[in-house]
Amino acid sequence: MKEERPWGHYEVLSETYGIKVKKLWIAKDHRISLQSHQRRTEYWTVAEGLGKLELDDAVFAMYPGAMFAIAPETRHRAKATSDSGMTIVEVQIGSYLEEDDIVRYEDDYKRT
Repeated sequence: MKEERPWGHYEVLSETYGIKVKKLWIAKDHRISLQSHQRRTEYWTVAEGLGKLELDDAVFAMYPGAMFAIAPETRHRAKATSDSGMTIVEVQIGSYLEEDDIVRYEDDYKRT
């Protein structure tokens, strides 16, 4: 089922104990909140589009095939720069994979 968000949407493709796979689509010039997770590691692979990834104090180019490992408590945020947006395949691994494991530091959409 597709979950709409202010920045685009995501869909859970698979979920078993300790592993969740999502497909995220971020609209052009939108970005997810600057966030971290306490109890999970995320692995992102860019499937389509271009963007930028903030990972703690560094910024990385995002392009098809680029892969990133995001450890627990690492601040991160992705922004799409392609006209068609950007699609990311996200693999979450951890003992707790619910959405309330997000700590937001900055959010363009005023979410807490």
